[in-house]
Amino acid sequence: MNALESVAVFCGSRPGKHPIYMEHAAELGRLLAMLNVKMVYGGGNVGIMGAVAEGVLKYGGKVMGVMPKILVEHERQHEGLTELIVVDDMHTRKKLMYEMSDAVIILPGGFGTMDELFEVTTWNQLKIHDKKIYVLNTSGFYDHLIAQIHTMEHEGFLYTALTHQMVICSTPQEIFNKLSL
Repeated sequence: MNALESVAVFCGSRPGKHPIYMEHAAELGRLLAMLNVKMVYGGGNVGIMGAVAEGVLKYGGKVMGVMPKILVEHERQHEGLTELIVVDDMHTRKKLMYEMSDAVIILPGGFGTMDELFEVTTWNQLKIHDKKIYVLNTSGFYDHLIAQIHTMEHEGFLYTALTHQMVICSTPQEIFNKLSL
């Protein structure tokens, strides 16, 4: 039996320029469904968000969306979710997504995804939580960010090594293998 019951997935509401982003998102969704792990995410039906949700739902998995009122129309909320919670603001969204999950997975995305990544990493560093943070580095998407984090570490600005903060994976299968341990 898998110890994880749910994971928060933070990712882009746009598809990105390369089809591999959407392919990896759909594949991760399928693998989460296979693990019987509920996905908690931003609630949208577009971009990588929509692809990962569809991947879970297509294979019989459970998906909880958490969406702030302001984004309900903007991100085109997903109508086929197991559960959709509408909250007042982005801060409430992130907090609830975190509280409803046992681990965090970061896929490619923009500013919102970076905000979510750094907030959960900061919470980890401050020992507010000890949930694993998995980063899906599809086609090297996060290579420059990982290099910058190593620079921050090397220059003495981090309290712990990157390897204590995040688990970097290149494929959805690699995340699946680590989650299923």
